[in-house]
Order: sequence, then structure tokens, then C-alpha cells
Amino acid sequence: MMVLAHTAFTGGRVGLTLFAIELGGTPFEVGFVVSLMAVIPMLTSVHAGRWTDRIGVVKPTAIALLMLAAGTLLPGLLPSIASLGASAVLLGCGFMLVHLAINNAVGHGSTPQNRTRSFSMLALGFSTSTVAGPVAAGFLIDFAGHAHTFLTLALLPVFALIVLAKIYNKTTLPSVAVTATVKPRVIDLLRHAPLRAVFIVSGLLSMGWDLFTFMTPMHGARIGLSASTIGLIMGTFGVGTFVVRLAMPRLSSSYSQWQVLTGALALTTAVYFLFPLFNAVAILLTLSFILGLGLGSALPTIMSAIHETAPTGRSGEAVGVRSMLINASQSVLPVSFGMIGAAVGTSSVYWVLAIMLASGCMFAVQQERKKSRESK
Repeated sequence: MMVLAHTAFTGGRVGLTLFAIELGGTPFEVGFVVSLMAVIPMLTSVHAGRWTDRIGVVKPTAIALLMLAAGTLLPGLLPSIASLGASAVLLGCGFMLVHLAINNAVGHGSTPQNRTRSFSMLALGFSTSTVAGPVAAGFLIDFAGHAHTFLTLALLPVFALIVLAKIYNKTTLPSVAVTATVKPRVIDLLRHAPLRAVFIVSGLLSMGWDLFTFMTPMHGARIGLSASTIGLIMGTFGVGTFVVRLAMPRLSSSYSQWQVLTGALALTTAVYFLFPLFNAVAILLTLSFILGLGLGSALPTIMSAIHETAPTGRSGEAVGVRSMLINASQSVLPVSFGMIGAAVGTSSVYWVLAIMLASGCMFAVQQERKKSRESK
């Protein structure tokens, strides 16, 4: 179910970028359309997280899948920059809601001993759809056109709804009661130092992921690659995430969470310094795979860390705060990246983020040292 939903989302995200370019959108307009995928989720993710804490999985997931279906149908039926913007809002909100619900289900259905492994298994599904979505969208665009691609992607959330209906009785979670006598506040979560550190690194790594999904189609179009080749490059990134997540149980038992996150930041930094220097497809495929190894190891580690450090009964809200922070950057960064790319070239965008990621790597090293001192 999650693979179907995420495939529709990732394929739609690539399709939105390439369809906007096909319709004559400027780099700023393309960036604006992509940023709309994060605006409403940024404003609603905390409340959505609290909602999933209270009512469980089924209802939020059903609503999310309906939104994904509508978001993929719209560009196929009404192709225009305006409809792409509306589609971006629906896709962003739909995926935000299904992401919160399913992650909360996994967190509450696991123990501290197997939580990283459980999130790794969920992340393997994400890796599968990270490959399938862009590759399928790229080939469909080349052979059937943009509109038909979106109509085809709309079938995926419909199939996911059918799966949800069949397993309804098995997926309902009990409400997670919040025992605090005062109204929960987001600022309380941000003041919690261990959780705040996870949020900071999560935001940086999310920026690295978003840069790849937004800038790779633009970089590929700039150097003359076809949509299917761009899709293959992005799909190779997904292969990297899949491979590393197969190894996550061993990695999590051999290294601490902060050591894994430090490695992820270091690999991402190195790739982004190198990526804009090459036009050869073979090299871009290799770099995308390495980037997938780095960023792919981060998600299960971060989600496990959030559930371990969040106050009791507020894990869904904590995931919602993470989603809010990520969506805030997703709202701003595509437009910013587009403006920088239009002004001084796409290479500078990669290098600016590489510097930020390098700073994050040093921050993660400090957190590991701090945790080591506290454990002595």
C-alpha cells in the first residue's frame, strides 16, 4: 500500500517538473510549482500528527490516498501550469498524511530493540517506489506523453485504496493517550535538546534529498538528456537507498545512530561537490547510486531516533514537527534553487548545499561525542 502511494507521489513529482518545463515554465515557475507540494503540508503536518495519535491509521490513510488520486488525475485532464500547481498541493498533502499515519503505526507497533529494523523494512518499500516512480514516469512521458503519464499514475492510489479496504480490520491502531494536563505545544518539542538535534540533521538531509529530486531533472534537461535517461538516473538513486536499507539491521547493530547520520552527511556532501562537474551518464548514474547509499541510511535511523526521544503519546506529533520543518524548506528551497540556478547556474546550487551539509556533518560528530561522554 505504501509502495503504491509513494510511487504515485515520486512519479508525480518528476512529472510535475518535466511537464512544467514542457509547458514553457521558467526556472522560477518550475520551482514555484514544486514548492507548492510542501506549502499546505508545512502548515498542517503538526495537527495531522496529533490527529493520527488520537484516531489511528485507517481514516487518515484513506483520505490521503483519495488526495493522491485526485492530484495525479488533474494534470492529465487539465494540462496547464495552474493545474500543475493544484496537483502539487494535492500530492503534497496526500503524501504527508499517509506518511504520518504509516510511520506512527510502525513506531507504535515496534519495540526499542526492533524499531530501527522495522523502519528499515518500511524504508525498503520507499526505496522500491523511489526507483519505480521516476523510472516509470520518465519512460511513460517519452512514449505516451505527460498527460497520459499522470492518468496512469492515478491508478496506483486507487489500487492502494482497494488494499486498504481489504485489510481494514487488521490496520486499526488504538489511540495513544496524551497524559499531559496542559495543551501540547510544538515549542516544547523543539526545546527538547536530543529531539532538536535529530530535527536539525533531518532537515539538512531532507534538503539533500529535495535538491536531487528538483535539480536533477533541470540539470539533465540542461545537458540534453531525455526524460527516460533522467528517470534512470533518479531511479539509480533509489537502487542505492534499497541496497543500503537491506544492510541497515547490521549497520544499526555495529554503529550508533549518530555515526550512521555522520556517514550519510559525509557521503551526500562529497556527491554534491562532484555532481555538477560531470555530464557523462555513466558517472551521473554512479554518483546517484552513492548518494542513495548515503541518504537511504538516514531515514530509518532518524525515524527510530524520533520515536525513542519523543515524549510519551506525542510521537505522531513529533513526526509532524519533522514534516513541518521539512516542508518549510521544501516550500522555500525549490524557488530559491530556481532563482540561483537562473542567475548564476545550477552548479552553484549544488555547491552551496554541499557546504551546508559539511557543516551538518561536523554537528553530527559533536552529537556523537556528546552522547559518548554522557554514556560513560
